[in-house]
Amino acid sequence: MKNAYFGEFGGCFVPELLMPPLLEVEAAMREIMPEPEFQSELEDLLRNFAGRPTPLTHCPTLSEELGLDLWLKREDLLHTGAHKINNTLGQALLAKKMGKTALVAETGAGQHGVATAAAAARLGLRCTIYMGGEDVARQSSNVLRMRLLGAEVKAVENGTRTLKDAINEALRAWISSQESTHYCFGTAAGPHPFPTLVRELQSVIGREARARFLEMTGRLPEAVVACVGGGSNAIGLFYPFLGDAGVRIVGVEAAGTGDPGCFNSAPLNLGVPGVLHGNYTMLLQNNDGQIEPSHSVSAGLDYPGVGPEHAWLHKTGRVKYGMVKDANALSAFHRLCRAEGILPALESSHALSYVLDHPKEFRGGAVIVNLSGRGDKDMGIVGDALRGGKTY
Repeated sequence: MKNAYFGEFGGCFVPELLMPPLLEVEAAMREIMPEPEFQSELEDLLRNFAGRPTPLTHCPTLSEELGLDLWLKREDLLHTGAHKINNTLGQALLAKKMGKTALVAETGAGQHGVATAAAAARLGLRCTIYMGGEDVARQSSNVLRMRLLGAEVKAVENGTRTLKDAINEALRAWISSQESTHYCFGTAAGPHPFPTLVRELQSVIGREARARFLEMTGRLPEAVVACVGGGSNAIGLFYPFLGDAGVRIVGVEAAGTGDPGCFNSAPLNLGVPGVLHGNYTMLLQNNDGQIEPSHSVSAGLDYPGVGPEHAWLHKTGRVKYGMVKDANALSAFHRLCRAEGILPALESSHALSYVLDHPKEFRGGAVIVNLSGRGDKDMGIVGDALRGGKTY
């Protein structure tokens, strides 16, 4: 397999039975994706089904309060409510060109599941979604949306009952159905070629943001910021800016509650190298090599690993990776709602919180925050926080 690593991170550490479909996906990326017909069909789907391009929205109230120029890349305005549809439409179209008739996928917050179900319905593919039991409970509205779109949703009740366990079950299911099924992997992690495939499909975010900001202002922003779980929305924003030495790039991990000994979802800051879900990356694991439970108030960041390209960008220092606690993310959620009339996903609220909490880092410059999804799915979590007397 070619180009399977980002520095020392990445690779393809999977059972032998998974190698044939992974090699098939790699070949399809090389032979089908560059074809003008594929690119034209994907562009049409992104424009006329998903709703691209998404706007850059200036935040006048927060900009004045912070003493900088704050912009949001509005992936929340896409069909199904998040950046996930960029990836699922591309992979579903690729699967159809490969002759597959079904998709299998994992989901945490449910947005990737909804986006996969929508893409499958649009392209006439069967769809099965694996979701941790914990996430099924806290993202029930997205479970209903998946089912309404025709997907079969299977709750995973073993392990921590979150995204890690959903990925495990989806990989097992793919082994038994690989001839007819494509695994529509949801984030820029997993075995090669998924980190590269997902990054290529999500880079439309950064390409649009870069081109639009240049068009409006005649210059590049001083910084771009995105939340990082597995890392697909972040690498999608970051990748087109990596060659721009004057642009600061900041990824934001979830620090959990911040209490002593609490679980978190910050493997880049608090983890160690290891292998999970087929790739060598930074992980939350104990001294015996066992994966630690992860935690975040946002289900989409609740993952003990991270994409290997992020691990490499962290090691090289090209991207700075900070951390934000649950309470700060909830505070940022409320602040954006009241100041600008926009309800962000709790995942995106982590990225926004970092800017709100560290305005002096950005020295009064222009900052683009990727608003990777909208907050409709998080109303239950926000409501519980309010009922608990937490006003943030």
